[in-house]
Amino acid sequence: MQHTMPYLSIPIMRKFDTSLLACCLIGAVLAGCSPVADPLVTRDPIEPFNRQVHAFNRGFDKMALRPVAVSTKGNGEGAKRISDFSANLGKPADILNNLLQFRLVKASENALRFGMNTIFGLGGLFDVATAAGMPANDTDFGETLHIWGFGEGTYLEVPFMGPSTTRDLAGTIVDVVIDPVNTLNRDQVLGVAGVKLAAKVADRGRYSDFIDSVLYESADSYAQARLLYLQNRRHQLGQDADDAGFVDPYEDPYAE
Repeated sequence: MQHTMPYLSIPIMRKFDTSLLACCLIGAVLAGCSPVADPLVTRDPIEPFNRQVHAFNRGFDKMALRPVAVSTKGNGEGAKRISDFSANLGKPADILNNLLQFRLVKASENALRFGMNTIFGLGGLFDVATAAGMPANDTDFGETLHIWGFGEGTYLEVPFMGPSTTRDLAGTIVDVVIDPVNTLNRDQVLGVAGVKLAAKVADRGRYSDFIDSVLYESADSYAQARLLYLQNRRHQLGQDADDAGFVDPYEDPYAE
């Protein structure tokens, strides 16, 4: 899943060990509030607060995000290029998380994928690695915490970000801090953040029909968004009770 939070300008190369340790502790504190439990149980003890945040996010989407995103819908090729470029920028973080998960094969595949798309895909504008049959191996620190045995915690609706859990929110924060992109200078970091934000807007346009059906056509958009997020996230982590008939609501509508 993709982040909208701005990237921090942190000299990771000089303070990497300290930052990583601090982030791991933050993740442990936030995600460790709930022990590993039945993954099919929905834990939403702060639902009234979450519903207020959902109403805010829904209003922001309706007034600001959706109009801009829908205006990009007709430029499907341009949106795809932005999304591919953004995804390639996120590969170094995926490699780092693969290593933290002790998945060395996937780390190697992602390193090869990053090199191929950067060199032959014009810096990542074109996803030549997928065309060549290479797996994407997308991951994040939320999955790393899952691998380390932390439960998903409680469901959260985060302002501007949308559905999450305490574990995934902790993972998002850690991903922002440990992203190797932060070794670039301030202007470059801001440029990367801008690209990733543009990719989020483009994706909102690409999936507009599905997102609109959830937010504006559901009898209870909060409950529907919560159900779909948890179902999709648990499927990504291999926690489904039964994968038969599972349909990914976020599947690329332009995929062949």
